[in-house]
Amino acid sequence: MTDEDFDEMSLAAYLHLTPEQVRRMADRDRLPGRRIGGKWRFSRPEIHQWFEEKIGLSDEQELSAVEKVLDRHMEPSLDEAIRISDLLTIGNTYVPLLARTKNSVIQKICEQTAATGNLWDPEKMAEALLNREELHPTALGNGVALLHPRRPLPSIIGDPFLALGITSSGIPFGGPRGCLTDIFFLIGSTDESVHLRVLARLSRLIQQPDLLDNLRGAKTPAEAWQVISEADEKLE
Repeated sequence: MTDEDFDEMSLAAYLHLTPEQVRRMADRDRLPGRRIGGKWRFSRPEIHQWFEEKIGLSDEQELSAVEKVLDRHMEPSLDEAIRISDLLTIGNTYVPLLARTKNSVIQKICEQTAATGNLWDPEKMAEALLNREELHPTALGNGVALLHPRRPLPSIIGDPFLALGITSSGIPFGGPRGCLTDIFFLIGSTDESVHLRVLARLSRLIQQPDLLDNLRGAKTPAEAWQVISEADEKLE
């Protein structure tokens, strides 16, 4: 454990819980932690991983609450709530994304994002994405995959960004029950805090009624970006 890890008090403040609630959750194995000298200590990366998994299993109301918690602990450089339409540009929207396999999806979306200047090392990002997919697929049951490396890669990213690729048909991507995937978001974050905030808001966004159908009906990058922008405006 390091000084960067959480103790009961600091994790309680981070999650907007009481120390007693944190202690109770840890005692019941609902939080990843270790006892050291009779006190709970929590690894920051493990807590972020736990938060990421919680986000993936949450409904819209729970995601909204999670996003508010994360926004209270935003980076100093981010002085307002994250908006998906600010991170995703038309230039980083690929309709259609010309790929038919998992590897080609990852390769294409990284190469095309690098061409816009947002990503400096597409090969390193692609390798990290493939490693993440082998660990646990990012494809969801609705045909969407939220591509991201296991840890942020600030050395190859200037500013946080999103890219979006939509293939003309679904492809096998490790989705539950063998469902196919055709909508791919690439999350480029500079640190864990930014990553979790983007993931929480993006997860809320793709739960909006008709959003995915409208994306699949988009014929151009501009149309797909407009769909995202209008749905993003509706989120509180």
